Amino acid sequence: MKKINILYVVIPCYNEEEVLNETTKRLKEKMNNLISKKIISQESKVMYVNDGSKDKTWELIEKIHKNEELFTGICLSRNRGHQNALLAGLMTAKKYADVVISMDADLQDDINAIDDMLESYQNGNEIVYGVRSSRKKDTWFKKTTAEGFYKFMKFMGVDIVFNHADYRLASKRVLDELENYKEVNLFLRGIFPLIGFKSDVVYYERNERFAGKSKYPLKKMLNFAWDGITSFSIKPIRFVLGLGLLMFIISILVLIYCIVIKCIGKAVAGWTFIVCSVWLVSAIQMLAIGIIGEYIGKIYNETKSRPKFIISKNLNEGK
Repeated sequence: MKKINILYVVIPCYNEEEVLNETTKRLKEKMNNLISKKIISQESKVMYVNDGSKDKTWELIEKIHKNEELFTGICLSRNRGHQNALLAGLMTAKKYADVVISMDADLQDDINAIDDMLESYQNGNEIVYGVRSSRKKDTWFKKTTAEGFYKFMKFMGVDIVFNHADYRLASKRVLDELENYKEVNLFLRGIFPLIGFKSDVVYYERNERFAGKSKYPLKKMLNFAWDGITSFSIKPIRFVLGLGLLMFIISILVLIYCIVIKCIGKAVAGWTFIVCSVWLVSAIQMLAIGIIGEYIGKIYNETKSRPKFIISKNLNEGK
């Protein structure tokens, strides 16, 4: 007889009061439907993670929890960012669940894909990635920058699933292994492929955001991409090494050229060449120092081993 698993849906929330009631309404219908079909256990829940919201998100989560048995929540002591909030939810949910699905609160992730994810899990897959089937609804700029992000990450050596954000299913066994990854600079999209285990992909059509503003504007996306690259790839440092070797070869050639010109008596004072050379070399040195400094900064943060999140309240335990 097939086991009926306990499912927890983990949803990080930062200033989501505009969308939370609608998210709750739709997920309640979906969860009850799955429970009635005996696809998931009656002990299954939706867990909201309040990431230090400045609006009434936490008050709303407490109210939903009070009125709806299907819903629970945890509150972080302060804002720690999407990845840390998501990790807090995953690490908390795995104490109660057999399988956990993470998704965003804005209803852009198609909740109907949950059925396909659970089916794939029943077929033996321990990680199931939710992947956008297309970007027809995106603007040209959003589509170009987003797809460029994934392609660039691949080019830089980061193992990442194309067009996959953080909509995924993970078994308890996978989450137990995730707990062993201690890095402070979190990039979960890169960590999950490293864990291994049998995995699958479920494609879905991404919806428009129901309400509120995107929490990932261009500046945050660029910072996110840079964190991912420097946390999972040493290609930038190798690029600096290659650039240094190239500049060394060029300097040898320039030196030979200057000696030859001097020997044949055609030496001319060339201030333009000197000035351009100085500026070019200085710029490359500053770039190299900056990239290396970024890695040293990450090493510094890792050695401190500060907690990635602190949970101030857990509604599952009445605290």
